Amino acid sequence: MKRGRRSVDVRREEILTATVDLVDRIGLATVRVADVAAELGVSPGLVFYHFGTKDALVVEAFAHAVERDLARLDAAVERGGDPLDRLRRVVRLYGPTGAAKGWRLWIDAWALAQREPVIRKTLRRMDQRWCTVLREVVEDGVADGTFSCTDPTASVARVSALLDGLSVATLVYRTVTRAELRRWVAETVARELGLDTEQLG
Repeated sequence: MKRGRRSVDVRREEILTATVDLVDRIGLATVRVADVAAELGVSPGLVFYHFGTKDALVVEAFAHAVERDLARLDAAVERGGDPLDRLRRVVRLYGPTGAAKGWRLWIDAWALAQREPVIRKTLRRMDQRWCTVLREVVEDGVADGTFSCTDPTASVARVSALLDGLSVATLVYRTVTRAELRRWVAETVARELGLDTEQLG
């Protein structure tokens, strides 16, 4: 019994991972269950067995991808020492880096969320988790005198909105370089928290 349950879990994980990879190539809106099945060399019926509908598959694949990103964020914060060190790690991880797979997924999901309540709900939950991590880092820094910030919640909202907007400009419009994104975010975070920009380097 335990062995059968394990094989089902592994298959679901494989399907989610394959869906995320496929979405990165062709987008959330256009991915089909048949595409995912072909990617894995299985029947579409197996995918439907695990997820029921394409919408359920897309939502779970998106949540799966973002949960991986947030797990990396949590691990980075745990490895950090003082609030300033944790802040550097959070800001460094949030912006698009490398292939930016997670970011392309977020941007796709923003477009779908306007008309898809389930995607919107998942996006909101994931965004709230990221903001909570950053706000807790800021509050810890305010408590020990490292940061100067009268309203951590408002500061986090402004920094988050800036990161989102600059990431779209970097990955979609290509009007902002990654170096500019990093510099402008560092300047804004420093201003919000009463730091010198060099402290975030």
